[in-house]
Amino acid sequence: MHKASFNISLKNISKIEGHTHLDIAVKKGEAISAKLKISENKRFYRDASIGMPYKAVPAHLARICGTCSPAHMSCVCEAVERAAGIEITEQSKALRELLLLGNVIRDHGMHLYFFCLPDIFGVDSVLDFDRKKDNLIHNALHVKEAGNLLCSAVGGRAVHPTFANVGGFNAIPAKENVQKAIAELKEARDYALDFIELFFEKDKSFRRDTNFVALCGKNFSYLDGVIKTSSGRIIEEEGYREHLERVIIPYSNASAFEFEFREFMVGALARINLNKDELCKDSKKDCARYLKVFPSNDIFHNNLAQAISVVNAIDKSVRMLESMDFRQEKLAEAKLGKPNVGVGVIEAPRGTLYHMIGIDAKGIVNRSEIIIPTSQNVIHMEQTMIGFVNEMLNKGVSKEKISMNVERLIRAYDPCMSCATHFLKIRWK
Repeated sequence: MHKASFNISLKNISKIEGHTHLDIAVKKGEAISAKLKISENKRFYRDASIGMPYKAVPAHLARICGTCSPAHMSCVCEAVERAAGIEITEQSKALRELLLLGNVIRDHGMHLYFFCLPDIFGVDSVLDFDRKKDNLIHNALHVKEAGNLLCSAVGGRAVHPTFANVGGFNAIPAKENVQKAIAELKEARDYALDFIELFFEKDKSFRRDTNFVALCGKNFSYLDGVIKTSSGRIIEEEGYREHLERVIIPYSNASAFEFEFREFMVGALARINLNKDELCKDSKKDCARYLKVFPSNDIFHNNLAQAISVVNAIDKSVRMLESMDFRQEKLAEAKLGKPNVGVGVIEAPRGTLYHMIGIDAKGIVNRSEIIIPTSQNVIHMEQTMIGFVNEMLNKGVSKEKISMNVERLIRAYDPCMSCATHFLKIRWK
C-alpha cells in the first residue's frame, strides 16, 4: 500500500480554531507536497484601523480574536504607546503581564484539555469520555475557569478586557476579586500538574531540526525581553522586520513568514526551549522531571510545553497578586507633535505576536501591520507534515491512520485560523 498513489478527502477537521483545506500529494508512496489552503475572505481589521485616533485602535484590533483578545490588546497598546511617546508605570506593566498570564492559562487549558486530550484517549471529543473520566472534565474546567477569573479580575472581563487601555488601566482589580482569583489559582494548580503527566506520556512523536524563535525575558515574561532564536540570534524588538520576511502563498488567502529566509516555529515549545531557566522556582521544582526533555525538537512536545506553561503561569500569577497593592493611577499622557512608528512584541499563547502602528502628528493612525503566530508557523507546518507522512508511509501505516495522525500533528501546533483566517479540510491527491 505504501508504494501506491491514492486520494483521501477529510472535511472540517475538528478541535482547532477555524477552518481551511489541506492538500497532500502522494506519488508512488512518497509525500511530495503539503499545502494549507486558507480560503476564508479577508476581514480587513488592519485596513480599517487606518484613519482611527490612536486611542481607538487597541479595542478595535483586539476583536481579531476573542480567545486571544488580551494578547492583541496588550500588544497593540505597547505599539501605540511607543509611537506616541507614552511611558506606562510599573504597576500597569504588572497588570498587563497578569492579563497575559490569565490568557495563557485559559487558552492552553482549552487547547490541551478539550482539543488534545481526546486524542490521548482515542475518542473524538470529551463528550465521548466514559463516566470514570468525569473528573478530568471537571478538573479541566476548573483550570480554565481560574484563567478566566484572573482575566476578569485584572481586565474587567474575561474576553475583550475593558480595564486595559493605552497609557495604563482605567480601573484596578477589586481586592475581593484578587483574593478570589488567588484561591482559584491555587486550587487549580494541582489539577494542572496532573495533566502534565498525561502529555508527558504521549504516544506520538516526530522530531525535526527546527529554528525556534521566541521573545525571551526575565521571569519568563510574556511582555518584555529580546527576540531569541535557537540558531543563536538575539534581536531587539524594534528590529524584528529586518529578519521576518512575508511570503505570498498563491494557493491561500493568508500570508506566511520566514525568519531570515528559513522556516521556523514559534509557541510554547520555542519558549521553553529558549527560556526555561526563567521559569518560576516552584514550577521548575515540581516540573523538573518533565523539563529534562527540553530543549526538544519533537513537535508533539509543544503540548507538553503548554502544560508546563500553565503551571508556571499559575505560580507567577499567585506570586504577583500576593505581593502587590494595587492603587488607582491616571493614564499616562501622549507626546504628540510629529509622525512616529511604534512596535509592540509580546508572547501570545500560540507564539510571538507583532503589531506595528504608525501615527501622524495629530495621533491618527496611518500605518499598521499585524504578524500573528499561526502565520509564522505555516511553512514549518507544511514541511513537517511532508516528513511525518513519509515516515508513516515507510512504516506501512494505513490511509485512515495517516489522516488521523496528521490531524494530531496539526493540533500540536495549536493553530488559530480565526486570526490567520481559518482551518481545515484534507484532500489527498
